[in-house]
Amino acid sequence: MASLPSQRSKGNSGTVSEVSPVPIPIMKTISRHYFGEEETKNVDIISADGDHRGFYIDIIENIEETYGMFVWPCSIALAEYVWQQRARFSGTTVVELGSGTSLPGFVAAKVGSSIVMTDNSDKLEVLDNIRATCELNKVKCEVMGLTWGKWDAPIFNLNPQIVLGADVFYDNKDFDDLFATVTFLLQQSPGSVFITTYHNRSGHHRINFLILKWGLKCEKLLDVFCFMPSHKAANLHGSIQLAEITLNVQNFLM
Repeated sequence: MASLPSQRSKGNSGTVSEVSPVPIPIMKTISRHYFGEEETKNVDIISADGDHRGFYIDIIENIEETYGMFVWPCSIALAEYVWQQRARFSGTTVVELGSGTSLPGFVAAKVGSSIVMTDNSDKLEVLDNIRATCELNKVKCEVMGLTWGKWDAPIFNLNPQIVLGADVFYDNKDFDDLFATVTFLLQQSPGSVFITTYHNRSGHHRINFLILKWGLKCEKLLDVFCFMPSHKAANLHGSIQLAEITLNVQNFLM
């Protein structure tokens, strides 16, 4: 339980005394997210050919913390896309940027990806929360601090076939650092792809400009409501897009 710093107060005699810290309750909750058939609401079900018919993921959220510890709509949409594309993800190496509560990353792990979940190196509480959620779901994954635009040693060991990012286009001042990191990771693995979901508040024109600036191209752009199940779509608000972005190989051949 966190607490406020000690405060000073004056007694009747005019002397100054210390007041005990005031506890701040940490409001943690666990949300459950289902993927696949309705009968999988209590157990994972795998068909005879080894294909998942469905499962659920439990996510530890902290409703009093920063936005990195809450499941946002873009994360729900990207996780559903990973589930629907599970054959594509099975057996792949995946890096998730700005993981936060990492719902898409956990779905990728469940369908057979080798996953590295990352968030800002300074957000230790977010990284610890991801580790705790890994243990809760009994999922094998690697958790790593990765700050966009910084070239710390661990990033050079990443060779993802797929890079995931849900709602990473949040703050304009971070966009260039994000694209620098995405471009580096895509260059590490020829043929790799960056799959991201974002709200229209992020600004299509700004994102398109940066895609061109960093020698990338958008291979696919979808409104997420075209693939979301109706019962999940009903709980999402606003305009959310999904984009698949790759290296523009022609730029690197010139």
